[in-house]
Parts: sequence; C-alpha cells; structure tokens
Amino acid sequence: MSVKIRCRKTGANNDPCFRIVATDSRSPRDGKYLEILGWYDPKKAKANFHLKLERIAAWKSKGAILSETVRSLVKKAKTVPMATPISKKAAEPKNVATT
Repeated sequence: MSVKIRCRKTGANNDPCFRIVATDSRSPRDGKYLEILGWYDPKKAKANFHLKLERIAAWKSKGAILSETVRSLVKKAKTVPMATPISKKAAEPKNVATT
C-alpha cells in the first residue's frame, strides 16, 4: 500500500475547499482517508491554509508521497513565520484625584 498526502475536495459548487489527507494511492480523490492533516481554501486571500506539519513529517518518514499542491503548501508554511500571540498589557490603575 502506497500512501499519498493529497487534497480531498469539500465545499459547494463554485466554492471549493480542500482537506489535506493521508490516503491510499489507489483510493479515489474523495474516498476513504487515513488521517486529516489540514485544510486549504483557495478563495481566501490571507491565512488560506492550515497544516499539521508534525504529522506530515511523520507520514513522510513512513514513505508517504506528497502531491504537487501539498508540496507547495508545505514549502509555503515553512517559510511563513508563525504568528506570535499578542500579549495584553496589564491595565494601569487610573489616577483618581481625591479632594
């Protein structure tokens, strides 16, 4: 059994959305899959995909083959810096004038 990491089409007509899945290479595009590894929405301008890079690396170490689209998304995910959470500053106490 050869495992491929590829896109599985979801979404409505004229509004495609894809799940990145690990699947048997003999199964159809929208058939059974082994694991969901992320998603890709080509219609969004920013933040249009999410990948579980650790799981993709684990499947690659077991011999999985990446499709062209998934390969380009992984390359893009590794070059884009991860978003750092914005820390909220502690609210400063208001100076209350007492008379």
